[in-house]
Amino acid sequence: MRKQDIEIKISPTGEVSFTIKGVKGSSCLSETKFLEEALGGEVLEHEKTSEYYEESEDASVYQTTEEED
Repeated sequence: MRKQDIEIKISPTGEVSFTIKGVKGSSCLSETKFLEEALGGEVLEHEKTSEYYEESEDASVYQTTEEED
């Protein structure tokens, strides 16, 4: 299993930013949803890292074929 980290920064003015590392694909958005809700503030910006554009390790490719009768 790959290591996953969330780096949280709080500025002197109280602005919070966080970066998730070790999660590929768009699942990082759901991984941090609890933080957004817990902080209760408005999300000003989502900045996607290069990992966001990589294929998720959990992704599976399925191929189906239809049999002709």
